This record gives sequence, C-alpha cells and structure tokens, in this order.
Amino acid sequence: MWVLPWWSSGGPLALILQGPEVKGPGVGLLGFSKGGDLCLSMASFLKGITATVVINACVANTIAPLRYKDMIIPELSYDLKKHTITESGFLNFVDIWDIPLEKTNHQSLIPLEKAQGPFLFIVSMDDHNWKSEVYARIASERLQAHGKDRPQTIYYPGSGHCIDPPYFPLSRASVHAVLGQPVFHGGEPKAHSKAQADAWQQIQTFFHKHLNGKKSVRPGKL
Repeated sequence: MWVLPWWSSGGPLALILQGPEVKGPGVGLLGFSKGGDLCLSMASFLKGITATVVINACVANTIAPLRYKDMIIPELSYDLKKHTITESGFLNFVDIWDIPLEKTNHQSLIPLEKAQGPFLFIVSMDDHNWKSEVYARIASERLQAHGKDRPQTIYYPGSGHCIDPPYFPLSRASVHAVLGQPVFHGGEPKAHSKAQADAWQQIQTFFHKHLNGKKSVRPGKL
C-alpha cells in the first residue's frame, strides 16, 4: 500500500520548502507513469502544491491502494490476461487496465478538483503502457465539471511512454520494476526525440509561469 505523507510542520513538503534553493511559497510536482498519479494525489490532498506536471500517467490510483489519513483509495482494476506479446517478445499491457469511469472503479479516481494549482499533462500518442490520451481527457472533463479551468494538455504523435529529458536515447522496451518482465513502451526514434526536446521546454515554461511568474525561458542547448 502506498502511504501519502501528511502535510504537517515536519512533513516532507515542509522540509522541501525549508531548502535555501526553494523560493516558495509553493512547490511544483513532476511525475511520470506511476509517479504521475502519485503527484496527482499529492496535488489533490496536500497544501502548498502550486503547479503539477504529469507525463503519461493515469487519472486513477494504480498498482496498489493508497492511504491518506483515514481514507483509502483502491487501485484501478486490471486483467493481466488481456496482455499481448510483440514480435520481439515484449509484454504489451496497455489493454489490461479497466476504464476508470466504470462504476466499479469510481473510488479509484483521484479527486483532482480539490487541487489548488494548475495541471500540465504530457501525452504520448504511441504510449503502450497507459491509455494516456484517454486519461488526460477524463482529467480535463472532471476538472471542468467541477468549475475548474481546463488543464494544459500537450500531445506528441509517435512518441512512446518514456519521455526523458532531451537527448536521452529512446527506450522502446525495458524490464518493468513491478512485473520483472520486459515491457514494450512504444515510440518512433525521430518523433520521440522531438517530443522529448519540446516537452522539456514546455515543462520549464509551465513551472516558471506558475512558480516564478515568468512567461518564457531560454531554450536549452546540447
């Protein structure tokens, strides 16, 4: 079970804010894959989160139940029998996850409408781990249904699951930390490389805008 840290004088966010390099008064979160839905949960429940970026993440809690105070958010249900195997022998499990909007999965949905700050969703269109496009759309519809602003969402055709910083090589497959098996991530080299370079710039611009009040940043160079 994942345990979400409480916001308190001795909590981890308070500790971060005490760092000399942190301007405050709020902090930004950046999460990828499972780390993304953890960031969504933190933004929804903890105070002091000013801006949140998620890269190819689910809008529901996944893999294990999450506990916060007296609340337990169950994990999104799945069926491992729905997986497929690529020609190279890699596991493709994008279709194993049930739809978060189904009645049986409502309790796994993260209450994004409770968040104080804005969101940026980075979405890969060739993601073979999560249905990232679907999850970003659900998040947008949920926020707007509760009177919140539509989140910024950026779509990258041809990019795979692992959006790393610019100039990192494309990781089309790797051994999954939980399953212990080689998993297919997707992505085409040229499109994925361009996505990583642009996403890095977009993330910095988003954080500078909502944390520092700046409208733009200088583009990075190799």
